[in-house]
Amino acid sequence: MDVAPPLHALTQRQRTLVRLLLRDKNTRIQEGAFVLEGVKSCLDLIRRHPQAIISLTMAPRYLQAESDEGRQARSTLSVRQFTCSDALFDQLSDVEAPQGLLAVVKQPQWDESRLLAQARVLGIYGDRLRDPANVGAIIRTAAALNLTGVWLSSDSADPFGPKVVRAAAGTVVTLPIFRGSDAGVFEKHQCVLYSALAPSPGAVPLRNIQSIPHRLMIAVGNEGEGLAEQIIKRSAVRFTIPMARTVESLNVAATTAICAFYLSALPTGS
Repeated sequence: MDVAPPLHALTQRQRTLVRLLLRDKNTRIQEGAFVLEGVKSCLDLIRRHPQAIISLTMAPRYLQAESDEGRQARSTLSVRQFTCSDALFDQLSDVEAPQGLLAVVKQPQWDESRLLAQARVLGIYGDRLRDPANVGAIIRTAAALNLTGVWLSSDSADPFGPKVVRAAAGTVVTLPIFRGSDAGVFEKHQCVLYSALAPSPGAVPLRNIQSIPHRLMIAVGNEGEGLAEQIIKRSAVRFTIPMARTVESLNVAATTAICAFYLSALPTGS
């Protein structure tokens, strides 16, 4: 039988760190870390990316129901593991029904120039995407379709905020994500921009696109404001998803999923 790893009483410093990581974007940036909550998410992370974990915090409600598999997974970690009361855990947690397990996780670092210099690039550029659920869903879609990465404007939701992390289902650890991106970086690396727009003059139906460049960035904007004019002007192609007349627009996460799925299956041109 695997020996349970030693548990330490949650310190005031660790308590403050978890609380700030969940609530403050600047702390997440300064610490280069974020919080992942939930039994399934944490155990998946322990199995697949143990090197990304900084610490674990557990409450009695989790420990009392912990499976042998979960205990075995924890026993492989060399990081500090803390425990606190159920009541204190509930105060720290960002979810409505805390399961009693959370991890402090390193934010992955990616080489943007190397990624954009690859022979084949297909990524998403999100302009002013302020809804964390949408940003998380877009990150999850990009990971599922094996895209190069997701680039977000500086005024988009923080990809390592708790709501985004939950909606992304842990894929923020594996998919390259870049914050505060300016669309000009794509021109610098000779990546072509295609813009997803609401039905408008000059926008071609998505199905009319039959091939794509070797290095392509799909630009999507928020539902209220759409894409910034300077991004549209930089776009080689402006396309739209044809819809029934009774529907004005699609959710930006749905738009991204449809166009990324369609475009990723197309052959590349010269």
